[in-house]
Amino acid sequence: MQSASDDMIWQVINHQFCSFKTTIGKALSDKQHFCRHPYSVTGLCNRTSCPLANSKYATLREEDGRVHLYIKTVERAHSPKNLWEKNLFVT
Repeated sequence: MQSASDDMIWQVINHQFCSFKTTIGKALSDKQHFCRHPYSVTGLCNRTSCPLANSKYATLREEDGRVHLYIKTVERAHSPKNLWEKNLFVT
């Protein structure tokens, strides 16, 4: 379930401005939007894969040969520095 704030954030990102959004293609019909956010799973700029516009989001990242699971924690939204909970991913 999506929250109202998630929808509002997506409206701004999609229709106004996002610093992570990049566009490829010159013709209007050829344009494709991509996301350069470091926690973006797919790299596509759309509502379901946007790490900024989803209060429930998780991604895997490799750092120094170790895989970490990053989970966006809504309770930490007041502190962007601590927004992502980092857990070592053990297989």
